[in-house]
Amino acid sequence: MDNTVRFDGRADEYTKGRPNYSSELIDTLYREYGLSEKSVVADIGSGTGKFAVHLLERNNRVYCVEPNDDMRKTAERELGCYPGFVSVKGDAENTGLESRSVDLVTSAQAFHWFDGDKFRKECSRIIRGSGKVILIWNVRDTHSQINQDLYEIYNRYCDRFAGFSGGIVKDDPRIVRFFGGRYDYISFPHPLYTDREQFLSGCLSGSYSLRKGDRRYDDYLNELTAVFDRYSENGTAMIPYDSTAYIGTV
Repeated sequence: MDNTVRFDGRADEYTKGRPNYSSELIDTLYREYGLSEKSVVADIGSGTGKFAVHLLERNNRVYCVEPNDDMRKTAERELGCYPGFVSVKGDAENTGLESRSVDLVTSAQAFHWFDGDKFRKECSRIIRGSGKVILIWNVRDTHSQINQDLYEIYNRYCDRFAGFSGGIVKDDPRIVRFFGGRYDYISFPHPLYTDREQFLSGCLSGSYSLRKGDRRYDDYLNELTAVFDRYSENGTAMIPYDSTAYIGTV
């Protein structure tokens, strides 16, 4: 299956269910890694704008490059009020941006979908000067029991499940290769406190997730709901995440 269509019909669940990113992570990127309000940023695989909104709120100009029509149109509805927002239909290997047109490249929750070598060449083409590339993920704490239970359900029901975040692990070989082994790594705790509706939306937002009408969908949804009920208190469950970033040049 073409990776660009895996999120067709999932934009609403993605918007409702996915966490934002740690304010400590964002502050650190501005304080220590070259981001400023004057930076022009290309956010590649920008989805519904979960990461880009943090930059737009600080008055950056952000080219949100997203190949999936559903995700991109949702971002246009959500972010169109920001003067720095520019929506671009493109992908990691062919952004459609002009050469030497941006100061930094970011990619949140998306690099694991890319051809790393082609993405590196495209980053080198569109970045001016010695601008950085920042790869960001909200990473689940897989030592926590709630995430272990969810992993087991996804692994049992979802044929395309390859692990959380596409199986990316700390210092993943794909990241090492992309940066030539030279990068900084930062990480900040960022737990998600969620009610049942948001929890289920998050579960159903995964590219691998079963959809309504799929075989065993009802059993799948019942098991996910049971996980929420098992770990929630007063209608709220906590899912441990860390907001992480890899920062380097290409």
